[in-house]
Amino acid sequence: MSTSATGVHDRVREFVLDSLLLGDASRMPSDSESLLESGVIDSTGILELIEFIEEAFGVHVADGETVPENLDGIDRVAAYVTRKQA
Repeated sequence: MSTSATGVHDRVREFVLDSLLLGDASRMPSDSESLLESGVIDSTGILELIEFIEEAFGVHVADGETVPENLDGIDRVAAYVTRKQA
């Protein structure tokens, strides 16, 4: 299931806002900001994010891919998903 890079980015932002921040837009980090350092996500949230990625985009997140370079920030998640879909 391929989605445009913009579509991926928008869906990831929506997930962060709705599922991790429970709609609290005042706490929304910038797209390049760390989700961990900004306090948006914790270890349980990482698992939710992985589940979202796998279900929403039809890609498998391997254990070795659960690194900050792939999952810590909206821009990073969107780039990771786009690479996986290529």
